[in-house]
Amino acid sequence: MTLLKTQVLIIGGGATGAGLARDLSLRGVPCLLVERGDIAAGASGANHGLLHSGARYVAKDPQAAMECAVEGAILKKVAAGCIEDTGGLFAAVAGDDERYVADFPSHCHTCGVACEPLALGEAREMEPVLSEKLIAAFKVPDAAIDPFKLVFENIDEALSLGADVRPHTRLTGFRRCRRGLEAALLRDMQSGAALTVEAAQFVNAAGAWAAEVAALAGLEIPMLYSKGSLLVTERRLARRVINRLRSSADADILVPGGTVSLLGTTSVRLDRLEDCRPTIPEIDRIIDAASKMVPVLAATRFIRAYAGVRPLVGAKTPHDDRAVSRGFALVDHAAEGCDNLVTITGGKLTTYRKMAEKTADLVCAKLGVAAACRTAVQPLASGGASRWAAPGLAPRLWLKAQDPDDLLLCECEMVPQSAVDEIVDAIRRQKAVVDIRAIGLRSRIGKGTCQGAFCAVRLAAYLCDRGLLGAGDGPADIRAFLASRWKGLRPVLWGRSLVQEELQEALHCGLFGLEL
Repeated sequence: MTLLKTQVLIIGGGATGAGLARDLSLRGVPCLLVERGDIAAGASGANHGLLHSGARYVAKDPQAAMECAVEGAILKKVAAGCIEDTGGLFAAVAGDDERYVADFPSHCHTCGVACEPLALGEAREMEPVLSEKLIAAFKVPDAAIDPFKLVFENIDEALSLGADVRPHTRLTGFRRCRRGLEAALLRDMQSGAALTVEAAQFVNAAGAWAAEVAALAGLEIPMLYSKGSLLVTERRLARRVINRLRSSADADILVPGGTVSLLGTTSVRLDRLEDCRPTIPEIDRIIDAASKMVPVLAATRFIRAYAGVRPLVGAKTPHDDRAVSRGFALVDHAAEGCDNLVTITGGKLTTYRKMAEKTADLVCAKLGVAAACRTAVQPLASGGASRWAAPGLAPRLWLKAQDPDDLLLCECEMVPQSAVDEIVDAIRRQKAVVDIRAIGLRSRIGKGTCQGAFCAVRLAAYLCDRGLLGAGDGPADIRAFLASRWKGLRPVLWGRSLVQEELQEALHCGLFGLEL
């Protein structure tokens, strides 16, 4: 058994855990982050990439709205490399609640959210995809944020400052002492080896799995799980974020995501986290509802759907989960007899930095560390291998380099082998497993219209040539990668997407003998 010692053990490798690792490292506090899967492979990589202005919450959740307004402005300054400052529109169409429309500006003013009314013609000139049945529109400071790039840049900077990271390491239990935790018991999911980590402080940043982590320490956190499903369009439909101006409901948001647009979302109560996948009825409901605001969506090709889980703190009720606050919860378990365990959960991607700051403040107070938080003023180190997550970067650099030996492995998103080489080096620094899924998380590979039909084979061959995959590992890696894409392909199989999928089946099942 391997024994490690650190000051702070962070459990969870999503945005909050990564942000906390960076925050603590900037304060000079040694920390180790463990994650049972890959970094950013959970909820942090499955949201709509909307940097909220707060306007979505002004009517029913003013506290969350004010948090978003403040944090959105901070992130635009310190994490500009991860953000496309598109601006946003809130638009109402005929039939929407006119009282909600009339109250919207005053709610925004109360919450400190900038809001500017637009003439209908002006709004449709700004975003021609808006319905001709538009009855009101307002401009707000929404933006698009790349969640993958954001998380990996936080991890990379934390590593450069001395933090340690161990993906694919699952928590199996704790060793208790009289007033707290003495050690965390973990298992390396690749080798199966046992690992023990002794720390002065433990942080539960496991997101939707926070209640499971707390239970291993003999503690209870009341939580709800709300599934949100989204669709990815074949091309980008609008310059700005477009929100439906009404009380939160399904299919209210269309977010530009580089070369595509993301449409969603739903709110469906989950009893089992393993059931988190988009369903055909949800997809039909999203398209039907959103088409009233953006009619072209009814005839748009969607290349993929996906779903993520919102961890909401609160007791189960028979009411709509949209009524539960999107604010975050920081729990000091000292009151329950566990002095050195803290849980941070709830919230949203927009407030991840604030969540990390508040957690680090509490942890440092327990450790007697006086160093102040710097993440609100110090820019996030940008660049490195995390840059390949950004849409459109790979083709620009590949065309500029004009290197005939730098072959494209992904034609849809034009990702060359030089980018893969850089990503592989980063994966090794992060101690993650080098495979197609890990490279896909950190790049645009598999995210284009072919959804891995061609690039999965090329990438597997390239990794085998470099000795990064064993001769017999390629087919299994391709199968695992395509299976992960299939969950999102199945609900959108009609028209050209169905043709594309039949071609993929013919290639992989017929030609390569893979049973997908």
